[in-house]
Amino acid sequence: MDWGTDLWDQYDIIDKHTQSGLELVEKYVKFVKERTEIEQNYAKQLRSLTKKYNPKRGCKEEQECRFSNHQSFLDILNEMNDYAGQRELIAENMMMNICIELTKYLQELKMERKTHLSEAKKAQQSLESTYKQLDSSKKRFEREWREADKAAQYAEKTDQDINATKADVEKAKQQANMRTHIAEECKNDYAAQLQKYNKEQSQFYFSDMPLIFNKLQDMDERRVRKLAQGYVLFSDTERHVMPIIGKCLEGVTKAGTNVNERNDSIALIEQYKSGFERPGDLDFEDYSQGINRASSDSSLGTLGTPKGPLELLGKNRSKPFWLFSKKSKPTVTEDFGHLPPEQRRKRLQQKLDDIGKELQKEVDQSEALEKMKDVYEKNPQMGDPASLSPQINQTAQNMERLRLELSKYESWLTEAGRRGDSMLRRDTLPEDALSYRSHSNNNEPYSPDGTHSEEGAPDPSQAIYAEFDDDFEEEEELVAPIGQCTAMYNFPGASEGTITMQEGEVLSVVEEDKGDGWTRVRRANGNEGYIPTSYVSISLSK
Repeated sequence: MDWGTDLWDQYDIIDKHTQSGLELVEKYVKFVKERTEIEQNYAKQLRSLTKKYNPKRGCKEEQECRFSNHQSFLDILNEMNDYAGQRELIAENMMMNICIELTKYLQELKMERKTHLSEAKKAQQSLESTYKQLDSSKKRFEREWREADKAAQYAEKTDQDINATKADVEKAKQQANMRTHIAEECKNDYAAQLQKYNKEQSQFYFSDMPLIFNKLQDMDERRVRKLAQGYVLFSDTERHVMPIIGKCLEGVTKAGTNVNERNDSIALIEQYKSGFERPGDLDFEDYSQGINRASSDSSLGTLGTPKGPLELLGKNRSKPFWLFSKKSKPTVTEDFGHLPPEQRRKRLQQKLDDIGKELQKEVDQSEALEKMKDVYEKNPQMGDPASLSPQINQTAQNMERLRLELSKYESWLTEAGRRGDSMLRRDTLPEDALSYRSHSNNNEPYSPDGTHSEEGAPDPSQAIYAEFDDDFEEEEELVAPIGQCTAMYNFPGASEGTITMQEGEVLSVVEEDKGDGWTRVRRANGNEGYIPTSYVSISLSK
């Protein structure tokens, strides 16, 4: 059974059915897109949630991670972050394998359907045109035959009229013969048009339209198969990540079973046990007998600590203080001196590239103007060479200005290079060489080599480090890597704070993606920056 044979007279039904099928594909694509948006929003909310409850570096909660219940909670947050990544993967695969593929296939089907319907319309128009010709020849034949019949009757009547002359009779007979001849020609033309129409009609109903309908049937069946594959992919996409999601859930379960309340209590005791003896009884001091005040036999008294138990159990007297206070953001300067060295060098290099491009444009324009001037001088009829002088002078001024700017930024870039080298050498010093920082809070300035420096003499390198306080106030030392990543694609690192990366390059992960799509990494030479998380394959050390 096929459409061309069994639905030969159901053109409108086939038209509506194929259109309805295409609309179903569009509807399914929209459905999957909305599903991917839900998955992406869900993953984004999960990442924001884990980021919200993840302790900041150096905070009190991070210090409490030695307890199993705190560490298990962090493990759950990490597992949920991985779980969010799998939801993102589901959304990405659905978008790539279903939405994009079906959308592309849908456009092809629309074009194919349009072509088939256009062929059907052309065949229909051709048949209608032939029918109009047939109808026209038929009406002409009918009209001419009536006229011939009238002419014959008139000739017969004239022939029988005794008052008619012989010339009138001959004229009437000639007119009748001419009309009869014309009618015969119209009859033959009508017969030819009828034969032509019947042939085209047979071709239309038994060959052309069945072929077009069968093509539409084949197109619709291919659409159905493709849509069915999309239905299957909808479940397979999620089924493929279920093992990893299962591992994430197993990790959550394992985090719960790893909690040991007894070990947490022992850890708290070991961390905060003072080792002091409880305060002893105070001696009675009898002032009526003139006895001097007796000192307490408490072991705490000999240690110079408070004797009262309330004082002993009171709040911790040692309060944390920050080594460096937060400073206001630096003023933006033309030489980008307010930026960190690496970012400053990048910005200066970018500025040099922009100036170089502008300078090259001016040079090209200058050469073009000079050539045009030379042409005008050789062919005065083409133009006045003097009219180009203002443009040539302006171009020369622009070139001179750009060369001065280029020289200025090159000097700043050279300075930034030396400054960056000194910073790099300073970063490689041992920790004790930087101990003057802590002494500076006690009004004991130290130089980087560990000796005392003169009072009030500022350290230029310290001024450089002050620029980092806004962004890295909690990271005075290099943070230990938490894993490694391998680059799957090249990344130019043209934006501020990013770092270049080549495919296959292995980098150390310093900070995980916090839900914004960027991961902070470090090279072996100490250079740090951000890269797109989707460009690398990350392996974190548990």
